[in-house]
Amino acid sequence: MNKVFISTGTMLGRPNGRDVALLKDVCPLLECDGLEIMMYDSWHDSIDKVRSTIKSLSLPVYSFHVEKQIGELISHDRLDYALELFELNCKLAKELGAKILILHLWNGIISDKNISYNIKCFKYLRQIAERYELELTVENVVCNQLDPMTHFRTLINTYPDICFTFDTKMAEFHKQLDEIYKSENYDIAKSIRHMHINDYMGTYKDWSNLRVLHIGKGEIDFCKFFSFVKKIGYTGSFTLEATSFDQNGIINTQSLNESVRKIKSLLK
Repeated sequence: MNKVFISTGTMLGRPNGRDVALLKDVCPLLECDGLEIMMYDSWHDSIDKVRSTIKSLSLPVYSFHVEKQIGELISHDRLDYALELFELNCKLAKELGAKILILHLWNGIISDKNISYNIKCFKYLRQIAERYELELTVENVVCNQLDPMTHFRTLINTYPDICFTFDTKMAEFHKQLDEIYKSENYDIAKSIRHMHINDYMGTYKDWSNLRVLHIGKGEIDFCKFFSFVKKIGYTGSFTLEATSFDQNGIINTQSLNESVRKIKSLLK
């Protein structure tokens, strides 16, 4: 049975100081199967507190989103530091009980400008993840040079056993959601191990509308998407990624639970 998680990134942000302690009161109210941890660089100075707090929560950790800057560092030819940071992320993920890692192989303003180099360096990241018995997946994050499906094709041709995390909003941002339904991309679809579910309201590469929305707040046809998910016999997990805190940092658990229920109903 597919499990549905909630990303801590939906609840923790700048308005509430990304305070991990807030999860203690929130987690018992959530109707999901577990958490995906979004790692922040601001947590490094209090890593012991972060570790102990997350391990004490009422919900288990399954997936772990490594720091987004890792792919960006590789693009800037800072591989040694990127690998050092990645290993710290792997160590924490393992300690928290995570099984799967989500990686932005390209990121930031530089994005996919040096994608060939980033793809070449993926093997080093995977070697580290394997040492910690973690499954490393690459996410179809937005690009400012080419597009995610082009990079997924290059990745699967380079590493035939690679695994992906597929993000609905990221795909629709490039108007590529329909690409995953095509028979010629079946090998990519079957390599997806994890999915991020969120909606998108905007035109092609509409940077002004790159917001993380709840299901039904955008234009994605989720009935079609989940019909495809069932058609290919997808057995992996899902993480809800939809911002659920206001400008004061107050977390809206009702909106989170409503979206989780929608995902579960669409899977029936």
